[in-house]
Amino acid sequence: MIQIKDLEFSYRKKNKLFTSLNVTFNKGQVYGILGHNGAGKTTLLKLIAGLLFPKSGDCNVYGFTPAKREPDFLEDIFYIPEEFEFPSLTIEKYVKIHARFYPKFDLSTMDHLLNEFELTGNSKINSLSFGQKKKLLIAFAISTNCRVLLMDEPTNGLDIPSKSTFRKIIASYFNEDRIFLISTHQVRDLDNILDTLIVIEKGKVIFNQTVGDIQENLCFKKVKNVDDTPNVLFADKEFGGYSVLTNKSGTDETKIDIELLYKAINSNSALVNNAFEQKNNSHE
Repeated sequence: MIQIKDLEFSYRKKNKLFTSLNVTFNKGQVYGILGHNGAGKTTLLKLIAGLLFPKSGDCNVYGFTPAKREPDFLEDIFYIPEEFEFPSLTIEKYVKIHARFYPKFDLSTMDHLLNEFELTGNSKINSLSFGQKKKLLIAFAISTNCRVLLMDEPTNGLDIPSKSTFRKIIASYFNEDRIFLISTHQVRDLDNILDTLIVIEKGKVIFNQTVGDIQENLCFKKVKNVDDTPNVLFADKEFGGYSVLTNKSGTDETKIDIELLYKAINSNSALVNNAFEQKNNSHE
């Protein structure tokens, strides 16, 4: 479990990014973290990884304080940054050097994932494209078998087939002992792999719901006329009509449209959150 309680962080004394941030990440969950640039997504991942230090409050990762950077903590967490640099090595040499820092590293998994991403061990990393380097980092991260995997914009630089492969890999190698946190602007890249969706804006968590609760409380529809549609929370005009988000009134489940939901939350987070509160109150 990752538990953040009353956390405060700022890059400058007069500009606090997080003030009394409280959020919990449970094992056995894939979390999608969405938000505009500057909202605090990357900062949150770096605080969890121990790359930044809170001014006050607590950040606890499976009993460890990340800022202490203890070896037992570092061997069980992996952070994929949005921007990165590799040494001038072959993939095989890179793996040989760095895998030793992760006791649960699985070389057979690494070989399989390199094959999935159409990479070979004798390739020189500096000759690879940005997208290929990103695939290498994802493959290595998964192969560490770390309990906590933090991914900042992991699908940036990937082509459409590789994004599909990424989703398949996340689904295949996730298990109930792991926590995956994925921060992204590419909301469609998270389709069908999330357990919980979190939206951060201006250093605050403005939305935090499981996929199950979203399906239970909200409905996603395509309609020609908004005026004829009851309980509309948000409408997005498109060719031939609208994509709409409504309160769920029946028992039919609809496919979650993460992009539409994200737009609705940015438009009026209080209105969207109220849909969950109303349903909860009706059950009491």
